[in-house]
Amino acid sequence: MKKEQSSTMSWAISIYQHLKHRISKKFLLIFSLVGLTAGGGIVWACADYGYDYEYSSFSPEAFVSKEYTPFFYAEYISYYGETYPFVTSNTRFNNVNIDDWYTYFKKKVDKKSLEYLLTKASYKGIDSVYDNIKGKIAVLPDQMPQLRSLKLDSKKANAFFDYLLLAKSAEAFATADDNYYWDLKAPEAPSVKLEKPMMERFKNVKDPFIKQRLWFQMVRYYYFLEKGNADVSTQTSKTLSIFNSYKDTFPKNMMYYRTLGYVAGWYYKKEDYAQSNYLNSLCYNYSWETKIPAEWSFRPQEEKDWNKTLDLAKSTAEKVTLWHLLGIHYDPQRAIQEIIKLDPKSEKLDLLLARVVNKTEYLLGNLYQTEPDSAIKESLKQNTALISDIALKNNTAKPYFWNMAAGHLKVMNNDYAAARSFYNAAKKQLPKGDKLILAQYKILDWTLYVNELKKIDAKVESQIMEPLNWFSDLKIEKDSVPSLRFYKALNESIDKISELYKKQGDFVKANAFKSYNDFYTNNNRIEQMKVLLQKEQKTPFEQAMLRYYPFSTSDLYYHQALVLAYQDKIDEAIMMMEKSDSEGFLMPANPFNIRINDCHDCDHAKKQSKDIYSLDLLKTIQSMKAEIKQGKNVYNNALLLGNAFYNITFYGNARSFYMAKTMQAEGSTPFELPSAFRSMLLSNKVSEKYYLMAANAAKTKEQKAKCVFMASKCERNESYNRIYNKPENANAGYWNVDIEPVFFGKYFSTLKSQYNDTQFYKEALKECGYFKRYDDKH
Repeated sequence: MKKEQSSTMSWAISIYQHLKHRISKKFLLIFSLVGLTAGGGIVWACADYGYDYEYSSFSPEAFVSKEYTPFFYAEYISYYGETYPFVTSNTRFNNVNIDDWYTYFKKKVDKKSLEYLLTKASYKGIDSVYDNIKGKIAVLPDQMPQLRSLKLDSKKANAFFDYLLLAKSAEAFATADDNYYWDLKAPEAPSVKLEKPMMERFKNVKDPFIKQRLWFQMVRYYYFLEKGNADVSTQTSKTLSIFNSYKDTFPKNMMYYRTLGYVAGWYYKKEDYAQSNYLNSLCYNYSWETKIPAEWSFRPQEEKDWNKTLDLAKSTAEKVTLWHLLGIHYDPQRAIQEIIKLDPKSEKLDLLLARVVNKTEYLLGNLYQTEPDSAIKESLKQNTALISDIALKNNTAKPYFWNMAAGHLKVMNNDYAAARSFYNAAKKQLPKGDKLILAQYKILDWTLYVNELKKIDAKVESQIMEPLNWFSDLKIEKDSVPSLRFYKALNESIDKISELYKKQGDFVKANAFKSYNDFYTNNNRIEQMKVLLQKEQKTPFEQAMLRYYPFSTSDLYYHQALVLAYQDKIDEAIMMMEKSDSEGFLMPANPFNIRINDCHDCDHAKKQSKDIYSLDLLKTIQSMKAEIKQGKNVYNNALLLGNAFYNITFYGNARSFYMAKTMQAEGSTPFELPSAFRSMLLSNKVSEKYYLMAANAAKTKEQKAKCVFMASKCERNESYNRIYNKPENANAGYWNVDIEPVFFGKYFSTLKSQYNDTQFYKEALKECGYFKRYDDKH
């Protein structure tokens, strides 16, 4: 309704949180660079893409009847749930229809055969099965129903196939194309040739079951015939005439309400919105199968139309349904207030209450909002006042639901004392034995408890141990509470606990709950973490706490090995890696090879003569360094070491050296890591050192030219790093290779002045555009 929409209706629904993937596999902190922020740690796995509802801690399934599931609040899809979006108008009533015919034939025709005939067979296929029953066709293909031997009642069989052939003829104009919307085919217009045989069949048939279905076909036929004709009125409409003439003849079953739906559609086309919406509300109230099409077609326009719709209601229950539908579509707050006046114990309030709470959660948790704006804050204030006032009256069918909702909204308002009062009232009202409701209460109570914490001591640790174990059991599916939304409460609570430990100076416990990058820049803290992990007699709280820690002692040894490797402390790095009981990760390319221009895809595509793992790489480096120390083959060894140290950085072909097995995709960047790690993974200082060592040991100008050029690559990469890290630069915080003015560096000058007569110089000019630009200018 245009005049009565609440302020929150203007908010566009964000799909940002469904564009990002949650990480569900364990990974090492500094090696896995996708999706980590400077303060980030492990991310708990959620439900499948599109349905994790990470903004919510309030599960509507705990309180609302299952038949209303499609209408639970969902921020960017029409209907909530895994199956509803894939049920179309063509298939929604198939099962009911099959069951009806199954009963009609007194279970003599199996459902599989009925499903084939009713939903899959073509007109020709139906006719063939019919001819087989009549003896006109002796044998049918195996995939077609074999009904001849069933000895069906001939009158029923004839009536069934006569009706089915006629109904199949109607599919051309009545059945929507199930292709994607951009390939949607317009339905054919109803054939005028169908009217006469359809009407004759309808008038002559005696079987009431068949007759009602023919009535449905007639109403539907006339609806499609008349829907585009502006001259048809309520006095001249055959749709209304055939419906009204027989509406009291047939039982008010599924077929009746499917027929009524077309009448509602007729009124909508004629812009009689009051009548259309009223009839749709009757269809909505009949069964769960009719709810989606009726709700979809329910479209109040102006307040004037809405008042007319309300006047058509013949009972309080019908008015409740109308307000309920208005609440789903437009204004749940207004609808709740009106239904409370009519019937405070109506189950239709449950859905609206859940939608108010879930939408409020979404608006407050919208990831595009760093701080809720005034409209959201006002909406939260109004919703909290409305739900709290109703909860305090204690006259609804599920007072615990209202108290829990009011308490949850109070928590969102940071009014913890009032929230505790509502939760205490709810606790006395909880239904015994309902696992989902009890779990929902536990989550809300836990969230409030953690929000009220100011510090953590031994007493608090003893109190939080049980819920921590419970949440962990849910996370690893050791325990299961279907439909329970617990990830948001869990993530926020462990964040809060971790932050409290940080403030108290207990960094090991803080890191155990939420592993954060900065922790690993301090080796003393890593050693403390290892001591805790290796402790033989852990306390019950330590055991509960470490269920949240994603890494093992071996992982920490491996991390320390890598840090040492980037510091060129290879002997210590090998010792740590061997303690990790891991040989590391497979290098996608030979890290000792390098090109004038970096081409990782080219290197990765090249077949390697043998597999090289992280530990192999370190041991080879160790051997080369030993030979250099002995003065053996210094040029080759130093050049290869320069290549290796280059390739294990972000700029090289062996990034998997610092990446976990599950995160070896190209394009991963270390830019979101703490500066200590970021500098380590971006820096080419060690490789530059070895290239210069190789240049000093080179025997020819060609060798020297190559070494100096490789050093220039390191120098250029450092220019990118400086731009990224320079606070006053406009591009700070962004990795950018388009630096103006173009950076050339000292090594290009050396190449130009000392090695411009070498063959390597000519090759570099052909392959390196930057070098060519320098050469042209100088």
